[in-house]
Amino acid sequence: MRARPVLTFLTAVLLAVPGITALSSAARAADADLAVNGGFESGLSGWSCTAGSGTTVNSPVHGGGSALQATPAGSDNAQCAQTVTVQPGAQYTLSGYVRGSYVYLGASGTGTTDVSTWTQSAPDWQKLTTTFTTGASTTKVTIYTHGWYGTGAYYADDVSLVGPGASAGQPPAAPTGLKTGTITSSSVALSWSAVTGATSYAVYRDGAKVQTATGTSATVTGLSASTAYGFQVTAVNSAGESAKSAAVTATTTAGSSGGSGDLPTHALVGYLHASFANGSGYTRVADVPDSWDVIDLAFGEPTSATSGDIRFNRCPVTECPNVESDADFKTAIKAKQAAGKKVLISIGGANGQVQLTTTAARDTFVSSVSNIIDTYGLDGLDIDFEGHSLSLDASDTDFRNPTTPVVVNLISALKTLKAKYGAKFVLSMAPETFFVQMGYQYYGTGKWGGQDPRCGAYLPVIHALRDDLTLLHVQDYNSGPIMGLDNQYHSMGGADFHIAMTDMLLTGFPVAGDTNNVFPPLRPDQIAIGMPASVNAGNGYVAPSEVTKTLDCLTKKTNCGSYATHGTWPALRGLMTWSVNWDRYSNWEFQKNFDAYFG
Repeated sequence: MRARPVLTFLTAVLLAVPGITALSSAARAADADLAVNGGFESGLSGWSCTAGSGTTVNSPVHGGGSALQATPAGSDNAQCAQTVTVQPGAQYTLSGYVRGSYVYLGASGTGTTDVSTWTQSAPDWQKLTTTFTTGASTTKVTIYTHGWYGTGAYYADDVSLVGPGASAGQPPAAPTGLKTGTITSSSVALSWSAVTGATSYAVYRDGAKVQTATGTSATVTGLSASTAYGFQVTAVNSAGESAKSAAVTATTTAGSSGGSGDLPTHALVGYLHASFANGSGYTRVADVPDSWDVIDLAFGEPTSATSGDIRFNRCPVTECPNVESDADFKTAIKAKQAAGKKVLISIGGANGQVQLTTTAARDTFVSSVSNIIDTYGLDGLDIDFEGHSLSLDASDTDFRNPTTPVVVNLISALKTLKAKYGAKFVLSMAPETFFVQMGYQYYGTGKWGGQDPRCGAYLPVIHALRDDLTLLHVQDYNSGPIMGLDNQYHSMGGADFHIAMTDMLLTGFPVAGDTNNVFPPLRPDQIAIGMPASVNAGNGYVAPSEVTKTLDCLTKKTNCGSYATHGTWPALRGLMTWSVNWDRYSNWEFQKNFDAYFG
């Protein structure tokens, strides 16, 4: 019965202190949960997970009907994050429910002290909570959750960020004045009028976002010759994205040979063991059937990994008893060229690590490769760098503007060779999937470190030389599972793997999942699919029927499997195989299937 006077007294005291009640009520009224889709009821909307590591599940859940499941890999901690608009100088409470081993919840970019909290083991749902105060000029923070490398899946649900909300404002108006500038066989320059309040612009090609720009111009690259495209632009600020501008169309020019090296419409490419013998036996150049349009002499190798000094030592008689003389070797090359074939020197291979760490090594590479080409009268160069030849420095995060010496020097060397020998110089590359398509998930060491620095390391080389590149034939063999554009892992052994890997090259893909950093598609006439010639040649062999399915799907969009391609490419250049020698050993099975398909 004495509670009421006490309560009355306390209320009177609070009201007697000016502003306390008013401030508390105002603070409570202004506080809001700023996290978007914190319960994951709308899938991953609002969240971005590294390397496609996250998904939503219906069990286990803490609240509602969905929760986040994210699976760390050996080189990725499966971070899922979103950026939230906040007020400067304000206090916020971040909380969420988690379960699993090693689960972290944190905030970065606070402008004061970034915070995180974690649990080593949560067999059932456990709440994590932390607080922070934003800096005097901070308007955005990133909230995140992640696990730990290689420790299995974790779960998160009902993530909230409670504190004062910021005015969202309005998205900018749609850009006007969009027009085309210089148009080439593979690119279109665009410009438009500035929009008040815009912080960036998004460029769309045929309805798909292909890049962003901070200014009022951009050049869209990676286009096919003699092809019509439609372009639109939107303006972007912190409140969102405007409507699309009026569309403009442009048709790329026919161009010259486009780096095709005067190849037939569909070409068969094969590596010829010219410097060594193995179980397949030695095959002389003169004995290579006419079906082979490009013959890559394997291999030129460096005197040391960093010397840049490439030597081509032909197989000795002691190892290859039926090897031809140098004179006959050169005569056979000339005969192939007279018949319209291309003969290249391939540099690298499994044993030929090439690291152009200095400009001196770069220059030595150019001179020594030129000497090989001139000595044997070759048509060009194939880059088959494997192993540790290419890797990215931790600070090298933009494939369009590489800074790593071994990458920058290789690009410079190849451009020098192309300029020296002219338009008919044939340039091809044979990277492994790890160095190209794996770049869809990972690029170098990654934003948070811990990844293999070689991952995606070929992308800056391919991109810088895309207008000079005759053929890219990625080795779709000796590969682990690779995530395709459907965000599913694809493994060797059937047509789907080759279809998914090739579709990525012809469609383009965001590098390391960053939609603002898209590797543009290559032309179909630049792509040959790399396959082993036989079960003896390498892991990933597929029967001729699977090769046919691959070609049907990519060139006709028939006979496809579970992977849905993003286009149809009848101009796909052809197939590459390791190797001519192994195909001969298997009674020319690979060659015969190619001839039967393309005629």
